[in-house]
Amino acid sequence: MVKLDVNGRPEEVAAEEDMPLLWVLRDKLGLTGTKYGCGIAQCGACTVHVDGQARRSCVLPVGDVHGKKVLTIEGLAQKPEGGTVSSPVRLHAVQQAWLDENVPQCGYCQAGQIMSTVALLAANPAPTDDDIDAALSANLCRCGTYPRIRRAVHRAAAALKGEAP
Repeated sequence: MVKLDVNGRPEEVAAEEDMPLLWVLRDKLGLTGTKYGCGIAQCGACTVHVDGQARRSCVLPVGDVHGKKVLTIEGLAQKPEGGTVSSPVRLHAVQQAWLDENVPQCGYCQAGQIMSTVALLAANPAPTDDDIDAALSANLCRCGTYPRIRRAVHRAAAALKGEAP
């Protein structure tokens, strides 16, 4: 049994320690927002956060995250304090910026792009275009929405600082 915290909830999963975290999330926990892209950590579709760091879950053995905090795309949006099951969620600023800038085309890469952007903005709250390009260069988008992604990152950075986009 592997114990981990996923999106703020303690989980105990029956899985071999060498099973990739991606498959534990998708197949054992039903969290299908994290996508399988390449299986060799090259495309970024499977990006999640482990103890606050962006990691490629397709090559990360679940045994390596035993006892750690895992955040997936499903865990970014938050229920309001004191909210009920039917209360609407509040999107993370990056998720909202993605919608405002109409970033997704096919949408397959977006969970990984968003998770990488959240990590980028945590480390660098005011990234330049070059910073964004460098941080997200390993997250591939087959549809080529890179200009919209860059605009969304700038919009999210402004929102997180309480500024108008």
